[in-house]
Order: sequence, then structure tokens, then C-alpha cells
Amino acid sequence: MATEAPARGGYLDILRAPHAARLLAGTLVGRLPNAVGPVALTLFVRDQGGSYTLAGGLIAAYGVATALGQPLLGRAVDLKGQPRVQLPAAVLSALGAALLALTGIGHLGLAYAAVVLAGLFTPPLEGGLRALWPSVLGREDRVHRAYALDAVAQEVMFTVGPLLLTLLIAMWSPAAALVAVNALGVLGALAVVLSEPSRTWRSAPREAHWLGALRSPGLLALLGSFFFVGLALGSITVAAVAYADDRGAPAVYGWLMAALGLGALLGGVAYGARQWAGAPERRLRVLVLLLAVCYLPLVLVPGPAAMTGLSVLSGVFLAPALACAFLVVDRHAPRGTVTEAFSWLVTTFGVGSALGSAAAGPAVELAGTASGFAVAGAGGLVAFVVLLATARVLDAPKAPDAPAAKARHTVGADAPAAAHAEKNTP
Repeated sequence: MATEAPARGGYLDILRAPHAARLLAGTLVGRLPNAVGPVALTLFVRDQGGSYTLAGGLIAAYGVATALGQPLLGRAVDLKGQPRVQLPAAVLSALGAALLALTGIGHLGLAYAAVVLAGLFTPPLEGGLRALWPSVLGREDRVHRAYALDAVAQEVMFTVGPLLLTLLIAMWSPAAALVAVNALGVLGALAVVLSEPSRTWRSAPREAHWLGALRSPGLLALLGSFFFVGLALGSITVAAVAYADDRGAPAVYGWLMAALGLGALLGGVAYGARQWAGAPERRLRVLVLLLAVCYLPLVLVPGPAAMTGLSVLSGVFLAPALACAFLVVDRHAPRGTVTEAFSWLVTTFGVGSALGSAAAGPAVELAGTASGFAVAGAGGLVAFVVLLATARVLDAPKAPDAPAAKARHTVGADAPAAAHAEKNTP
């Protein structure tokens, strides 16, 4: 994984580009409801006198609905444009959350319907932003750094989001915080869709095919791998709770999660500070292998101080692996399906994370806390094996996409964006 000279500029170079800071900030705020959704639902249900079982059921319904909605809405964005899909979806999702806040958990059918509505219409802002970067930034090296910045920003959002939610609850109530967070989400989506790049972006013409983005073998291989990366991350969440319980110190869980986020933040900053040589598919295999190797020491379950250090290490290659995966999605997405393709990555990662959490629970109960962390190591290794087994299709982005790549991300006749797309096609 050789490197070239440091990339010109840096993250500040990205943020100084016209519209870039607004798009990134709007996307992060717009995704806030999804980032804090499980925590917000748990606190709301408990405040209403409901059980953890009910909270878990509502969170599961929300997660499944989100997983179903993301690729469908992503396909709609590719067909209809961003403003006509993103903003209405954000409003409907917020209405679902408001319905839950107003009606409570007294009528379970209505409560489940509300969270399904909120999840199903979660706007695909994440995929939409990645579809916009080439037309906003032009040069390929800047787009690569933007993907790394995107991965870093996610770690910041998932750290700051719960803190903001806690502050809102302290000021008002869990119900009011639920409404406020979703109102902020609508404002974030509004900031994105009113921007010129979002309003003028058009996807390339697409071949009519019921599979959409999933007809790409390379994309399927990537999704198969990142399902297991998500599984690994989800299992760590549950195993960290068990670790904290073993030591009778619930606060340790927060430290471990913060340490993992810090590691991802540091890794993402370092990764985005350089311009990397070679095909991203080959680089991704190395990054996922390193990610898996850094998960393995967690099974040692040492004391809290050492475990916090291992948690930092376990996060170091997460953001770089995600940033590199974004490049691979861009190279393998069939013509006219880029937003849908990115949304499938979000969905697959989320489903894997949920199943990882489900798998780690029985593992901890049957064989102890170390076995929960072993699930993470196993998930990372399987993710690497999938990339290794599918190297042939991953290393050869489909040739039929090449003629259309120039139009995939363009705003008008943007020459730099077209140049980026050409470089993305071997």
C-alpha cells in the first residue's frame, strides 16, 4: 500500500470549496435522528414506563425499516433528483417520530407504525452527499480526501449526537428531545437540497433493470464483505457492555466506545492526509485485514486502562476502510445508480451491525465476555476472506460503465468531474 507525496491541501482545502462545508454540515445534521435513534427510543420508552424488551422491539422495527428504505429511496434519488426525494422523506420521517412522541406507547400498534414510518423514510443523505462530491470538488485527489473526511465526520457525529440528545432531555424531556432531534434533521436535509449542487445534480441515464445497483458483481462482493465488518462492530458494542458489567463500572462502557471512536478519528485523519497510490480495491483488502488484526487483541480483556488502549487500536483502521470502500462503490456502481449503491452499503453495514449485536449476546452468556470480542475478530477475518475470494471481480470494474461515467456525477457540463469519472474507470 505505497503512498505518493502528501495530497495538496488537506481537509481545509475541501471545506473551502464552494458549497462543501454546507453540504457536509447539512448532511451530518440531517442524519442526526438516525445516529441517536436507538438511544432516543430507549430513553423515551423507559420514561413512558415501558420495558427494555419493548424498547428493543421498537429499535429493531426502526432498524429494519431503515434498512429497507435506504436503497429504495436511493434509487428514487437517482431517478428523480435529490430535492424531490430527500426533503419529503425527511419530513415524513420526522412526522413518524412526532407521532410516537405525541401518542406514547399506550397503543403498541400505533407506536410500531410510527417508528416504521420514521425508519422507512429516513432520507439517504449519506449516499446523496457522496454522489455530489465529484461535481463539487472536481479533482480526483480532493474527492478521495472528501470520502475520508466523510468517514471522520461520521465518528464525530456518533459521539456528539448522544451528548446533544442528553442535553435536550435534561432541558426538556425525552419526548421533546425526540421531536427536536428530528426537527433538526429536517433542517439539515433542507440545507442540503436548497444548495445549488443538490438542485442541479442529475444522475446518468440508467439501464432499466429490477436489480438496479445490485446487478454489479463487484458491488455485491463489497457488500458481502462489509456485512461482516458491520457484524464485527455490532458485536463490540454488546461485548463492551458485558466487559463494563464484569467490572461493576458502567462508565467503562462509555470510555471504550469513546476510545473506539477516537481511534477511528485518528485513523481517518491520517488516511485522508495522504494521496494513496494504486487501485482502491487492493488497498481495501489490506485495510480490512489490518482492521481484523486490530480486533483480535480485544479477546485478552485486560484491565480498563489497557482495554481502553486496545479499543483505540481497534478503531484506527475503521474510517480508512470506510473511506476506501466509498471509492470502490463509486467504481463499481452501474451507470445511473450511484446513490442507490451507496445506500446499499449503508443498509448492509447496518444489518450486519444489528446481527453482530444479536450474535454477541449469546456468545457472552455461553462463554464469557472474551467470546463476545472473539465474534468481532471472526467477523473482521471473514470480511477479509470475502474480499480475497472475490478479488477477480473487485479488481475489474465493469467496462460498460466507462462511457457513462462522465455523466454520473456532473452538474451541467463540469469538466473536472468528468475527468474524475474517467480516472475512476480503468
